[in-house]
Amino acid sequence: MVYVNAVVHVKNTSSSTSNLPSFYRYFYDEDELPERIGTGSGVIVSPDGYIITNNHVIENNNEIEITTNDNKTYKAKVIGSDADTDIAVLKINAAKKLPYVYFGDSDATRVGEWVLAVGNPFNLNSTVTAGIISAKSRDLNKQDGINESYIQTDAAVNRGNSGGALVNTQGELIGINTAITSISGGFVGYSFAVPSNVAKKVFEDLIEYGDVQRGLLGVMGQALNSEIASRFDTEDTEGFYITDLEAGLGADLAGLRPKDIIKSVDGITINKFADLSGYLATKRPGEKVSVIYKRDGAEKQVNVRLEKINRAVFFYMEVRELTPEQKKEYGIEEGLYISNMNNRRLYQNGIDNGYIILEVNGQKVTQLSDIKGYQMGDLESILFLNPEGEKEKVILQY
Repeated sequence: MVYVNAVVHVKNTSSSTSNLPSFYRYFYDEDELPERIGTGSGVIVSPDGYIITNNHVIENNNEIEITTNDNKTYKAKVIGSDADTDIAVLKINAAKKLPYVYFGDSDATRVGEWVLAVGNPFNLNSTVTAGIISAKSRDLNKQDGINESYIQTDAAVNRGNSGGALVNTQGELIGINTAITSISGGFVGYSFAVPSNVAKKVFEDLIEYGDVQRGLLGVMGQALNSEIASRFDTEDTEGFYITDLEAGLGADLAGLRPKDIIKSVDGITINKFADLSGYLATKRPGEKVSVIYKRDGAEKQVNVRLEKINRAVFFYMEVRELTPEQKKEYGIEEGLYISNMNNRRLYQNGIDNGYIILEVNGQKVTQLSDIKGYQMGDLESILFLNPEGEKEKVILQY
């Protein structure tokens, strides 16, 4: 059982005001913040010490300590993390080759298949629980703007299991255990894992590029069900109904049109939005995918080139990197363009679509990666440029 020896205990020592109620923060100097220790699990995925865990296990860290199954401890370095997929990559240096788990193909898993969850719940090292895959492509919160596509299992997972391994009966890694749904805070029947194909792609991106490369199909719309099918006057109740396309991106250039229904991508059947977003999360910009779509009752096939995602959601604002034309129009080289304002508080302060974010907390922003990692309690001020070319600074106290 190599997978047991490849799962490690992760201890995150942090001291951050973001973990304190706001009225306590003023009682501490920066070097006097109370220490907070969090624990979780991780999975060794290479013999030279690369480890995959959850982003929420290692966030706000001052020091990360790894304990292997043979009770040896190591200091870990954070290679990178991605809050959207909740995946982080760590590295430890050992004097010998370490036991590791091979990646399996999560797309090939089937509902009803037996799986094992391996982790350290309640600091009980090397705990193994068994169950079956209960569902795939689960999105736990369709309103949070994050495209989740979890593997759902009934293998028991509790606090401390986060970042641990979900393996199949061949001992292959098919998921990273990440979440449970619970009223009590403990396991009540279902747990959720990031599919291994997503975790592997994020792992490779963080090592090679330093951030996650996401491919954009360039379609907007909704997954069909009976209610939505009736609204769009179609008999299909499964698939992704296209309402609009982003001009100049892959789907538009390939000839897809509004009212087309995407039925599958690379042979993956699309019954709900998480099927589509989950599969695309395993692909990179520049790759091509085969799309089967339905138009006027007939199914057709087309190859679509994925493009780099050019937008992000930042505190309920959809923002994009500036185009060369916008830089010339505004006479600036830095900033992020607000394409869709959904932040009610900022909107009430007069900030709207067409404004440009120049600085966050006094730091200039140019790329989407510049706004990653901010928590609500971290946000102090934003400097905007309005469409008339005037700067406006908003002081925020969340």
